[in-house]
Amino acid sequence: MAKVSRKRKAANALVDSTNLYSLDEAMAKVKEVNTTKFDASVDIHIRMGVDPRKADQALRGTVTLPHGTGKTKRVLVLCTPDKEEEAREAGADYVGLDEMVAKIQEGWTDFDVVVATPNVMAAVGKIGRILGPRGLMPNPKTGTVTPNVGPAVADVKGGKISFRVDKFGIVHSAVGRVSFSADKLKDNAQELIDTLIKMKPASAKGIYIKTVTVASTMSPGVKVNTKF
Repeated sequence: MAKVSRKRKAANALVDSTNLYSLDEAMAKVKEVNTTKFDASVDIHIRMGVDPRKADQALRGTVTLPHGTGKTKRVLVLCTPDKEEEAREAGADYVGLDEMVAKIQEGWTDFDVVVATPNVMAAVGKIGRILGPRGLMPNPKTGTVTPNVGPAVADVKGGKISFRVDKFGIVHSAVGRVSFSADKLKDNAQELIDTLIKMKPASAKGIYIKTVTVASTMSPGVKVNTKF
């Protein structure tokens, strides 16, 4: 059994595991109990009352966080030469097609988001086995398969994130960094929650948002009251 550090024990003692905190209180608590020396990610874990095996309940989408994630995302654009300048001007970190596909086939994945134009999806399909398991496969539902690569890149750089429910019915997402104020963390989390509420499938029965927990990297989780 892994030994719990003194710092982690102290942090655990500050969180009342029987209490459901308001979103404001939870974000303040996350900052208070952070145990890392670096600017840790603050993540939210939302257990949904959906069955991900049903197509209409397999929640997936995007949301633009009002204050961004605090992390600059590296964007790869896969496109034909006529779109390369537009992609670069919008801030894409890597642009191309054949040479990029070849690099990925050799194991290169030093990027966070892939944007592709519809006319190159046949080539992108060759690396689907590499991108898919890493959550990097471009998809029209998340706005990452589009002829308008400039706006797509600008959105990602401006704080737009993708999310999807996992096989256990949970949505996991970063909502900022520990250096953010509690108010900014709350705003970002609320934006994601509001987006999920708007996406509620008609076929979903019972409690829609079952539990919400927020935590920073390597620090204790804080349970949130789901009466938003």
